[in-house]
Amino acid sequence: MIETLPFDAAEYLDTPKSQAELLADAFETGDARYITVALGVVARARGMSSVANEAGVTREALYKALSETGDPRLSTLLGVMKALGLRLSAHA
Repeated sequence: MIETLPFDAAEYLDTPKSQAELLADAFETGDARYITVALGVVARARGMSSVANEAGVTREALYKALSETGDPRLSTLLGVMKALGLRLSAHA
């Protein structure tokens, strides 16, 4: 029997550049679920507790909001983006 281990991309996204590339790809797709999960991966890579603290939410609430089944409020999304040092912008 082959033993497998769970894969967590957060363990491999150890540079701001690699994190930004994941988020850029997620935003380019326009897929809300992918964007949510990508933000969760980057938040875990940077430290969920510190991101949650800076975003003004509890760690547990942030895990839930940024999970595969999560649906974060806009205020949570903007708080996480700010905590990660990112800006959300629109271009025509």
